[in-house]
Amino acid sequence: MYRVVVIGAGEIANSHLEAIGASGELQAVAVADIDADRARAAGRRFGVTPYVSYREMVEREQPDIAVVALPHHLHREAAVFAAEHGCHILLEKPMARNEAECDAIIRAAQQHGVTLMVGHTQHFKPENRRAKELTKTGALGRLVMVNDTRHLHYFREERPAWFLERAKAGGGILMNLGVHSVDKLQWLTDSRVVRVKASVSHFGPRGDVEGSGLAYLETDSGVAATISQSGYKGAAKDETELIFTGGMLKLVSGKGLWMSDGGEYRRVAVEEEVDPFALQFAELLQAIRSGSEPECSGAYGKSVVCVVEAMYRSHCLGAEVEVAQGGTAR
Repeated sequence: MYRVVVIGAGEIANSHLEAIGASGELQAVAVADIDADRARAAGRRFGVTPYVSYREMVEREQPDIAVVALPHHLHREAAVFAAEHGCHILLEKPMARNEAECDAIIRAAQQHGVTLMVGHTQHFKPENRRAKELTKTGALGRLVMVNDTRHLHYFREERPAWFLERAKAGGGILMNLGVHSVDKLQWLTDSRVVRVKASVSHFGPRGDVEGSGLAYLETDSGVAATISQSGYKGAAKDETELIFTGGMLKLVSGKGLWMSDGGEYRRVAVEEEVDPFALQFAELLQAIRSGSEPECSGAYGKSVVCVVEAMYRSHCLGAEVEVAQGGTAR
């Protein structure tokens, strides 16, 4: 049985704790949050010990695995501390605010011999997996283009203020939700983004982060893509369209998958839904036991962050920028 602690008791921590509770191989032992009331509430709900200090929690509980579910600016500090104390790490996305912080986390995991996994749950949704399977089999011919669109009200009042502070979040909607789009693009195409041209806007009613972003991207496999994200008021939308030489797929994460091979879209059957967080823990355990890198390794998580950094750089320069294989925008 692997003993697990969760660092941060915000909304996403509940998903992790529920998945841990449903596992026969994991035991949640403690949760930490600087908000004592929130830590106690999570402790009562999941039957774990609450802490205000995650450092005290890790030192006292000596867990096998630490889940880091903190604001982005605290990812590096908490992940490095966990690695130094011999904890395998499941780190919420985005991995960190920038490439340098990602590198520091990767170094710490390597130096202390622990497994590091970044929480990109898009890999574990059944409709996403089916879309990747169809892409790999060539059922619709060669993939030539991907269009990913996501709109939701990003500046709603209940969103914690740190999300809207660039110094803490690393960016706005692109850094928080755009990483899902970049991840889907790279994962579905088994490739890495190598070039980006992007434009962002800053018209949010509060904070200093971007409220929208539109990017044209190219992968090292020759697939062109667009990512369109808006956090202003309007109809919510979360769709990914994959265009092949012999048809199209429309992927609506969490809802389903549709296919066209020349006519109207028709629904594609997918596997029964399994909690993505449970599947994520299963992959982490497999990596720990085998000593192998998980699919969402530190290097992979870094590649996603670096594409978002390239988007910001492209906007500032008003030009296309390259993303080197090592992840550095230039």
